[in-house]
Amino acid sequence: MGGFPKTQNPKIGDRIAKGSVMARVPLTVETPNSFKLVINAESAGLTPDQFFRLCGDNPDLRLELTARKEIIIMPPFGSESGRRNLKILQQLGSWADTDGTGYAFCTDSGFTLPNGAVRGPDAAWIRRETWEELSREKREKFAPVCPDFVIELRSPSDSVSELQEKMREYIANGASLGWLIDPFDCCVFIYRPGLEPERLERPLSVSGDPPLPGFVLNLPDILQDR
Repeated sequence: MGGFPKTQNPKIGDRIAKGSVMARVPLTVETPNSFKLVINAESAGLTPDQFFRLCGDNPDLRLELTARKEIIIMPPFGSESGRRNLKILQQLGSWADTDGTGYAFCTDSGFTLPNGAVRGPDAAWIRRETWEELSREKREKFAPVCPDFVIELRSPSDSVSELQEKMREYIANGASLGWLIDPFDCCVFIYRPGLEPERLERPLSVSGDPPLPGFVLNLPDILQDR
């Protein structure tokens, strides 16, 4: 899933950089299996600030920016995916408040990774000292930091291979732990630096140790349909 703001406005090329020299960007790819649109904006010289303004000009869009300067437009969340994701956020947020060593972030939070991509994981957590080292101005935009921990929840519009690539990107850019939760195959993929992904079949829970000591995500309400 992933991303931040959602859309029904197709005129993204007209708004990509108000007041700049950037031209309309061409629509280059449509991914039929995942219902996502990909726009090649490489030649437009899109900067992080311009992408931030683009998202602000189009608050109904769910957008991400790849390291190759492709803008990904994603469909809105389905109701069941939203319910599952809320269960994840409730548990992570509650643990983070109690633990106090870092901050939890929701689905609409965007982060600029070291490779230049702007990603919005479905849930994330950043150590307190890392977050507080950033200026207020940077925190108010798509903060230039890779979360220490990320979760991606597969929705019907997501392909597993695309999400797996995204998880590898998080780890390569500094994440200590990542979970790809697939409620359709009832499994969880665990990503850690220097290790091959681990696949858990129908787990009742998954532990965040050691990066998130004491955090346990209970999965029955997330992997099972209601």
